[in-house]
Order: sequence, then structure tokens, then C-alpha cells
Amino acid sequence: MKQFPKSTVGFFAALMGATVMACLIYFTAWAKEPGPAVNVDTTPIVRDAKAVTSFAPVVKKAASSVVNIFSTQIVHIRRNRAFDDPFFRQLFGDPFGQGDGNQRERTRREQSLGSGIIISPDGYILTANHVVEGMDEIKVAIPDSKQEYTAKVVGADPPTDVAVLKIDGKDLPAITFGDSEQLEVGDVVLAIGNPFHVGRSVTMGIVSALGRTAEMDNSGYSIQDFIQTDAAINPGNSGGALVDAEGRLIGINTQIESSSMGNEGVGFAVPINLARHVMERLISGGKVARGYLGIHWQDVDGGLAPFFNLSSQNGVLVDDVIPGTPADKAGIRPGDFVTEFNGKAVDDGNSLQLAISECAPGSDATMKLTRNGAATTAAAKLAELPIETAQSNNVQTTPASTKNDALDGVSVSDLDRDTRLALRTPASLQGAVVTEVSQSSNAAAAGLRRGDVILEINRQSVSDADTAVKLCVQAKGKRILVRVWRRDNGVDGTRWLVVDNTSHAS
Repeated sequence: MKQFPKSTVGFFAALMGATVMACLIYFTAWAKEPGPAVNVDTTPIVRDAKAVTSFAPVVKKAASSVVNIFSTQIVHIRRNRAFDDPFFRQLFGDPFGQGDGNQRERTRREQSLGSGIIISPDGYILTANHVVEGMDEIKVAIPDSKQEYTAKVVGADPPTDVAVLKIDGKDLPAITFGDSEQLEVGDVVLAIGNPFHVGRSVTMGIVSALGRTAEMDNSGYSIQDFIQTDAAINPGNSGGALVDAEGRLIGINTQIESSSMGNEGVGFAVPINLARHVMERLISGGKVARGYLGIHWQDVDGGLAPFFNLSSQNGVLVDDVIPGTPADKAGIRPGDFVTEFNGKAVDDGNSLQLAISECAPGSDATMKLTRNGAATTAAAKLAELPIETAQSNNVQTTPASTKNDALDGVSVSDLDRDTRLALRTPASLQGAVVTEVSQSSNAAAAGLRRGDVILEINRQSVSDADTAVKLCVQAKGKRILVRVWRRDNGVDGTRWLVVDNTSHAS
């Protein structure tokens, strides 16, 4: 067991999360059949017009295209054998039916409601994936005509929360698509849907922000570039239309940020340009194939920038490169700072994801990088994103006996066989595993956890616990640079962190 000197205790100020940069696109192979005929109007909105007193004409233009969706899922519940005992049946009753001792399973129908948008006269409908995901039966009701249809799922894309349905209809009132790229903060928008099953409703607000990310209900891989709006969005609005002042579809309402499960003025919609790309791929091929670069990444703050000789924080810092991936073959290295992708400036990780999303698997990508303060370039041929589902496995090491003394800090040990098995580290990983962090230390306040593996200190490799302690003793300056490996919710990766080498917890 090794302990860090107190002078180096200020460990690891950074947000956690080395999410695998499985870089993204919305194109599949060539279309197998032509998609639906959709109306598109990209004429810029008139922003210097006089204020209007009514949006009734806009609502009449768009609302007829918004439908109600009723989804049903059949849930199978197996009988608990305890209810076969007459004693338990006398106490609790028999939820599986009186006297039927042979019934081992019963079913329950669970229903959900949402909204959708007619995008073509022949019955294609856009909605949110979470409205229909896992459902056994989907009904679409068109309020104006009082008609109801059974819908089939053409395709669904959980990462963007977009789904496409099809009903057997003709001459349906299709909405006109707008151009979400032309939106500006402050533009007036209307949200149309079926909140709380009260029937079609319209609310008004403005575009509060663009390019937002939000906490998703579903775990795993997601693509986010949300339009934020204060137009009231409530349960049942999901999958409904967000339209501009001309009644053109510019977003699909998808979720809210709320402490009460109701509208608090922070709603999110998938931009229609993104949804349209996904829709076309789903209709033509039934799925959305995505590109894959193969890096772990993080955004840069003012503490990290000096260590990489960066004049700007706009870009993405490469934490790790997965062996054998396009990034590895392109010569990208940990510590590279990506500033441009295919001619587009990269502001942060989300910006890089969106830039890559405009490509296709197998396409060529060029990047501008900063490496050790010098500009360089890299070219990669994107692969296809592997279909993987991250599993939640919160793994921590069991700390060895810790020798407590006046040095209130961090304890480390070598990566032995048992520790590797517990952490499920890659076989080639070398470093020192953190076995104890005093809760009153700067390390704990900065987010250091047991189970983290220290790989580098000030760009020097750490092979074992002795090396980690030695490098910390030798470290000069008010801050040191540390690279760690961590597994979180089944996803592992590395991260660069800045360590305060002067301030200490009391």
C-alpha cells in the first residue's frame, strides 16, 4: 500500500464521464425505395414584421397535421408460487383468479399516449421513439376527421428519439417542413399536441436556446442538438409539432426539464433537419447506420489548456484512442486537441458529434489538430458504429489495509490480478489503482474515487504505485497533469485531469 504525500493530495478536479466518442452520422446505404413526398419551405422567417394579434391562421395551417397516438403494451406477469399456499391466499387473496390453481401467468395492458405529425398525404407519421418503443399495438387518431388507424412502425432510432409510423390513409393533411438551421433565439414558436389526453392543444413561446443537451430518460448512446423552448410542453405532447410563426415544422417535441413532471418553461425538441435525416434513413433502409471514429474525449477548461499549449478552449481533447479503430489508423494520439472536422470548427464534444453526423460510414474525414502546441492534420475513413448496449456495472475495488497517519490523502497500490478482475481493466493497462480517498481531503472534494487507475503524471507513464508516489514527489508547480482510467456504468475510458498541488483541505 502506498500513500501520496500531503503536498500532492489535491487530486482530480474534473467532471467524470469519459464517454466513448463513437462518432455519429445519419446516413445508411443507398435507398431501397423512394421516400414519401414531403413539403419543404426554407424561406427565411420575417423578423422585422409588426406584432400580430392572433396566431389563428398559423394554427389552422399546422394543427390538422398533428395526430393523437395511443399505444398499448401487453405485460406478462408470472404467478408467485407462494399464492398456491391456502394460508397466503387467505391473507392476500389470489390476484390470478379465484380457485384457479393452475394459472401461472396473467397479463396486464399498459397504455401510453403521445402525439405525432403527418408528413405525407399517404400516411407517413413522425413521432418520438419513446411514445411507441416496445408497444404491441399503436393507434393513430386524427382529431379533425374523427378517423382512427392502426399504425405500424417503419423504423425507430432511440439515440435521437425519432420514430416513423405508417397508416393506410390517403389525401391526409401533411405538414410543411421548415429549416431548423435558420432558427434564432427569440423566434416565436408554437407547440401542438395532446397533453394529458385533454385533446389537441396549442401553446406559444419562443426559442430559448439552440444546440442544447439534456438528461435523457433512456440510458446509453444518444445524439442531442435540442431546440429549447418555453412553449408549454407536458406529458402527451411528446412526438408533437413545434412550428414557427409560419406554421412550418421545425422540431419534434421530445421532453421537458421539470421537478414536478409538468411544464416549468424548459422544454426540448429534436430539430427537424436532424429528424428528417433520420426519417429518410429509416424509410429507405429500416435503420440508421452510424459512423465510428473510436476515441474517448473531453471538453477543455482553463485548467487544462496550459498543459497542452492551447490558445483556445474551443475544441475536443482526446483522452484515449481505441486500438484498431479509424482514429488509431489515422495516427490520432491521446492529448491531441481536435479543432476542426471536415472544414467545420469544433467548439466542444457535442459540436464534434454533430459534425461527424453529417458523414456516412466508410466516408473520409479530415481533422485539424493541435499536438504539443503545434498544428497538424489527420485523415480517417470512418467505420460503422458497433451495436453495443452499455450495461450498468458499478465496480469498485476492495481496499487493502490502509495505514492511516497524519497525511490525510490518497492511497494507491499496484494492479494485481484480483484488482484487474474486479475492475475489468484491459490486459495492457499499466498504472496505480486508487484504494482509498479520505473524505475530508481535496481529492474527495475534487471527485477522485476508489477504483480509479492513475496512468500518467505530468505526461510521464505510471507503471505501479511506487512510480506514482515518486512522480508526485517530484512534481513541481502549483498544478500537475494526471491521466486516469475509470469504469463507470459499464463504460470505461481515460481522462485528463488537472491536480491542484498547493491548496489543501482543512
